Amino acid sequence: MANKSVFAAIRGKLLPRTDATNHEGAPAYRLAPHQALAQLAATGTFNATFYADAREQLDEVLKLAWQVEPEFLAKTAVHAFEQGYMKDMPAFLLAILSQMQGDQFERAFSRVVKNGKMLRTFVQVMRSGATGRKSLGTRPKRLVLGWLEKASDVELMRAAVGNDPSLADVVKMVHPKPVSASREALYGYLLGKPHDVNALPVQVTAFEAFKRDPSLPVPNVPFQMLTALPLTKEHWAEIAETAGWQMLRQNLNTFARHGVFEVEGFAERLARRLADPAEVKRSRVFPYQLLVAYMNVDPAVPPVVRDSLQDAMEVALANVPSFGRNVVVCPDVSGSMGSSVTGHRKGSTSTVRCIDVAALVAASVLRRNPTARVLPFENDVVEVHLNARDTVMTNAAKLAAIGGGGTNCSAPLARLVKERAKVDLVLFVSDNQSWLDATAHPHQGTGTMQEWRKLKALNPKAKLVCVDIQPHATTQAKGDGDVLNVGGFSDRVFDVVASFVSSGNDPDHWVRAIDATAL
Repeated sequence: MANKSVFAAIRGKLLPRTDATNHEGAPAYRLAPHQALAQLAATGTFNATFYADAREQLDEVLKLAWQVEPEFLAKTAVHAFEQGYMKDMPAFLLAILSQMQGDQFERAFSRVVKNGKMLRTFVQVMRSGATGRKSLGTRPKRLVLGWLEKASDVELMRAAVGNDPSLADVVKMVHPKPVSASREALYGYLLGKPHDVNALPVQVTAFEAFKRDPSLPVPNVPFQMLTALPLTKEHWAEIAETAGWQMLRQNLNTFARHGVFEVEGFAERLARRLADPAEVKRSRVFPYQLLVAYMNVDPAVPPVVRDSLQDAMEVALANVPSFGRNVVVCPDVSGSMGSSVTGHRKGSTSTVRCIDVAALVAASVLRRNPTARVLPFENDVVEVHLNARDTVMTNAAKLAAIGGGGTNCSAPLARLVKERAKVDLVLFVSDNQSWLDATAHPHQGTGTMQEWRKLKALNPKAKLVCVDIQPHATTQAKGDGDVLNVGGFSDRVFDVVASFVSSGNDPDHWVRAIDATAL
């Protein structure tokens, strides 16, 4: 019989050596610059997280951005905006890109700055000095001017909502030359300067008339422009009746605050629209967006409306793919997962926690893959019974209610190895800061990799996906043809996982997804 201790040591040495430590000081693998930037760009909010403060995240992204090619940086900015639905991160990457040689900045700018809010965010980042300068500079100023000149009157009206900087501040910075009497009057109106009232766009005229006489029809302007006016609940009901589905989802508390649900029949009509399968499918809403709405709903919102969000969730699950037969989902329910998924910042801290997102992913996968196993973990695997026929909200609430304990990412894998389980896909959703399974020697790899290697011996075709909700620059599982690290969470993650499961073995799948972005 061979000496087991000798061969066990050799098996450990074949594992990739750890070359970094995570925020708990435990061994980890450092991501390459392209991989790390891709991870951080997917979810970077520049708010304080459980493990990192805002400045640390900003400095890390700034350092990584200068270590990759301008082409990749531009594609990352576009991907973060178009696929990750990020705002601050793409603007920050654009600001860095504006200081690099080449035409990548110009090409990416038009893809990222698609509306007035993004324009103001970009200008804010440029003027903050976060990238090393506090002025726009020649190229950025030219592109900002171009956006203002091409924008329609309606787009400028939408852009006028918000401050720091306001659209008026941006106009003062770049001094656009109006090409028509209407645009000249609109700039004067925005800046509070003398202007030809008769030349103002029809939207502005209607808005000013409504301010003088609220008995007139509600003007077709961004509703945020109306909030300072003495609107009645009937006015708000009129706004809601003509609003799009996504606007309704996002403003339930606003309607409640203004007494709209006191209008007879309004709550039922709104609930029917929110749960309408055709409207849900047309809006292309994903489970995460509905989770945010559901968790943020004020108690003043009627139960019929809250329930309609659960109905919409069931329809939205059609956007979650099926991953196959032997699927295991491992949501992290440790103490650190109790932090806000977008980090902490005064006035913008989400009520949705990391554990809520992990629970949602697990419940959504279970709903679409009824034979899937769910193994929540902290110090060890936590026993919980979930019914695949229950609503996603019900199962997500069960998982999110666990919470507490340390982080041991290898625990679910060890359980599967002990059971000699048949596995095709293992999906982790965690903050990836495992420390209870820390190994003493770099050559032994992380505890996660040790257990994954054992599980692979039992299931040679199995794949591992680690969704890191609040990514930094390290991981517990070394990327390989059968291991995918995904940074951050948006509903696009489901598609990324499905693509990886069906694709060949590509260790840089996430980076290649960004690199495939056409500028």
